[in-house]
Amino acid sequence: MSISHDTRIIAQFTRWAANFAAQPIHAEAESMAQTIAACDVAQGTRVLDVACGPGIVSCSLAAQGADVTGLDLTPAMIDQARQLASRRGLSAAFECGNAADLPFQDNQFDRVITRYSFHHMQNPQNCLGEMVRVCRPGGRVIVIDATPEPASQQGYDRAEKLRDPSHTSALTRTQLLSLGAQAGLTTISTQSYRLESRLEDQVAQTDRPALQALFAEDIANGTNCLGMDAFHAEDGIRFFFPISIIVWRKDPA
Repeated sequence: MSISHDTRIIAQFTRWAANFAAQPIHAEAESMAQTIAACDVAQGTRVLDVACGPGIVSCSLAAQGADVTGLDLTPAMIDQARQLASRRGLSAAFECGNAADLPFQDNQFDRVITRYSFHHMQNPQNCLGEMVRVCRPGGRVIVIDATPEPASQQGYDRAEKLRDPSHTSALTRTQLLSLGAQAGLTTISTQSYRLESRLEDQVAQTDRPALQALFAEDIANGTNCLGMDAFHAEDGIRFFFPISIIVWRKDPA
């Protein structure tokens, strides 16, 4: 019996929920500042954070006065998000749900954001369509995700699938912008940043040898086929996630 993709996601992020929530990389100050600026919220702005994970973006936007709802497929991640909001004394609602079938009315939110999730989606076009549906006309749809260069997309996916079995494919920035155009969105802005990480912090110990070998080969060849600019450091192999922020506007019909 084959395992469904949703089951694979829930298994991966249940196993990693506490570790994921605690990693400083997910709350890195500069990238978070860019995220908050992209959302452009004010007091009472209605925000939906799709695939919210442990609530890091949700809570950062709630701290700005936004009225935030976070949704995630994995119950363990929702638990982490509620704990974070409680620790920070913030008001935000969190619930389990599927990004491919959002349990919300049309035109309900001023901002609909997802961060670091599209590379887990089997059909990101459908997920974006759902985000557009629940966003009000004139509102913003924001997608933040890894966007490798076309030449390294295949290698990037190979490495990520070794690290995370729920990974599907990371879209290039051009592919991501094309999804927005197909959904009838107008591009407001695009930005990029890189997040440096240590390989040891990003992969389970049982999966580490194969990934270390792949990175070591890429470093030795000097070709950057994985698109992560990996290098040897004193504390092990380090590399960069190439991230894009795409901000669209939902125009009136």
